[in-house]
Amino acid sequence: MSPHWPVHGKITGPIVLIGFGSIGRGILPLIERHFEFDKNRFTVIDPSDEHRGLLDVRGIAFVKAALTEENHREILTPLLTKGEGQAFIVNLSVDVGSLDIIKLAQELKALYVDTVVEPWPGFYFDSQLGNEARTNYALRETVLAERRRNPGGSTAVSCCGANPGMVSWFVKQALVNIARETGVFTTEPTTRAEWGALAQKLGVKGIHIAERDTQRARTPKPRNVFVNTWSVEGFISEGMQPAELGWGTHEKSLPDIAGRHETGCGAAIYLNSPGANTRVRSWTPTPGPQYGFLVTHNEAISIADYLTVRDGEGKAVYRPTCHYAYHPADDAVLSLHEMFGAAGVRQPEDHILDEHEIVDGIDELGVLLYGHGKNAYWYGSQLSIEETRELAPYQNATGLQVSSAAMAGMVWALENPEAGIVEADEVDYGRCLEVQTPYLGPVVGVYTDWTPLANRPGFFPEDLDLEDPWQFKNILVR
Repeated sequence: MSPHWPVHGKITGPIVLIGFGSIGRGILPLIERHFEFDKNRFTVIDPSDEHRGLLDVRGIAFVKAALTEENHREILTPLLTKGEGQAFIVNLSVDVGSLDIIKLAQELKALYVDTVVEPWPGFYFDSQLGNEARTNYALRETVLAERRRNPGGSTAVSCCGANPGMVSWFVKQALVNIARETGVFTTEPTTRAEWGALAQKLGVKGIHIAERDTQRARTPKPRNVFVNTWSVEGFISEGMQPAELGWGTHEKSLPDIAGRHETGCGAAIYLNSPGANTRVRSWTPTPGPQYGFLVTHNEAISIADYLTVRDGEGKAVYRPTCHYAYHPADDAVLSLHEMFGAAGVRQPEDHILDEHEIVDGIDELGVLLYGHGKNAYWYGSQLSIEETRELAPYQNATGLQVSSAAMAGMVWALENPEAGIVEADEVDYGRCLEVQTPYLGPVVGVYTDWTPLANRPGFFPEDLDLEDPWQFKNILVR
């Protein structure tokens, strides 16, 4: 454990933490360690008071309420305007519309950070919406549209958790590492255009957000209980959305279940299948080759969009394919099988494994950049439950990767308070990793000669592209 935790800044106004689930509880000690603030103006809002004891012993105010489209302004405004200074909203909730909270924050000149573009209740499971409208692409476009309508203003860092968030910083560090180790590095990029040009020069065809969670509980998963290492509600919601991926310019053909977007940045496609029931081939250092679920995430779109290179007429001439390839904890995999086996009806109970129940394991979360001169390179965090217990209370390894990233986003917002609405791809990756890395365990870079054409037994006919191993058709499990 660090003998001294640095104070990164002073929050001069009220703090409002929306959501006191696993990530909300996890960020609490990090805020206490790394910021100066007035405890008398710190308020936590959550519809459940199950864990309010953690706040009562600290003298932190708690409001038991579910924020809604109708009441959020009435509840939040007096809390955010109490006394002098600049307020800070830390939004770690589910079923609270991120865009409306961002708008209020900017109106009140408050700082803001969240980990997802969250809609109000009903969006994820609205059978009246088509799949295109239920995507993270569509949610992200609402935030980008608001930024175009109202540029500048107080800083709101959108989608700044582990992923989305930290992984965008890993991508930049990985690009720098590959460039240095292949001899093409000159000076570090400083603009979006320069980062895209570097990825193009290196020949990066695609990026997997490649994760393997091996955390294991003492007690096996009971039947009819959805067990996970982070929000069950959040995982089921995103897992039932269509699978989504940034669509690279090297791809030769769309999957037959794919759909394109007619509006917006054009950086991504969606599949007409739920992400948590769509498998892809990927690789992380501990297991090597593995299946992951192609669960939709904001970073799959934002990274692909950020690294797009366009010609003088605006046509995309380079873009990497980008998507999540997630192997959750084994209990969560069993929970998914049980849920989809029941036609997608979720279990009557859910449970998040805490740091006391887990006996061992790591959350190996990183980015796999592939198609370049050294084939593929994984860069990321290998945080164990044992190290997590030493670093911070109230969370497992998965939670600490998320909460520490949100904390790093808070630091950047304090240091850059008038940046307007930004995504994690647009902030100073070096500064954010400097703040976050003490909480990430081993952070490693590993090259591999694996491709999605490897490790196939060859017993059955497959429609493969043997000329280009990194075509998405070779990655998608059909």
